Amino acid sequence: MTIEAFLLGAIATMSLTAALFFLRFWRRTHDSLFLSFAVAFFIEGLNRCAILLTVHPNEGSPWIYIVRLFAFLIILAAILRKNYGRNA
Repeated sequence: MTIEAFLLGAIATMSLTAALFFLRFWRRTHDSLFLSFAVAFFIEGLNRCAILLTVHPNEGSPWIYIVRLFAFLIILAAILRKNYGRNA
């Protein structure tokens, strides 16, 4: 469990760091794609922290995958809006 906790913490840290980078890019460009990526990585980082803080972590829980699906759908919607939206 120790190595799993370490890896979950590393992944959570990297996800939150990526969210901060995309937030910084959004502040420079005001492109909604960067904001969507920042939100998705922030959700993913919080999801990993929640797994880490549970008493009996279970990666196979459907709730974990629903949160991940939500984060990926945010990214997908941002890409589709960027390519096919009114600003395309």
